[in-house]
Amino acid sequence: MSVIQRLVVRLDRADQRVVEVMAAHGLGLLRISLGVVFIWFGLLKVIGVTPVANLVTAVIGWVPAALSVPLVGVFEVVLGVGLVVGYGLRFTLLLLWLHLAGTFLLLLVRPDLAFQSGNPLFLTADGEFVIKNLVLISGGIAVGSTVRRHRKNLSSNVGFTA
Repeated sequence: MSVIQRLVVRLDRADQRVVEVMAAHGLGLLRISLGVVFIWFGLLKVIGVTPVANLVTAVIGWVPAALSVPLVGVFEVVLGVGLVVGYGLRFTLLLLWLHLAGTFLLLLVRPDLAFQSGNPLFLTADGEFVIKNLVLISGGIAVGSTVRRHRKNLSSNVGFTA
């Protein structure tokens, strides 16, 4: 076997190991990362230093900002903790998807905040902030694909079967 062939074999083995590690831990890390993002963003709302308070009040205009922003923040912190802990994931993910779907209301109720000159192809910074939630929704779907396996692992750790 030539030096090049041995190098290719070694690189292939290393690649295989890296992919195995990513497959074993990637979705768990995604779940925890999503949780950290929600805790962080939620805490910013709770302590009153969020840059998106105007978006919250634009969508939930019938509730005073002094109440709606911190309440949304508490809700996000609870979602984040649910994701990090990983307990009750079905319910946590349902609330996550409902919450994120609600963020898209901004595009309907206040398109002037989301689109430059009313053009849906040209997003404002607020519009970009909302559209990035597609990634969070997809991350939640990926985490949701592990719910049955996650429950089985939890059950086997306490002596029950799923």
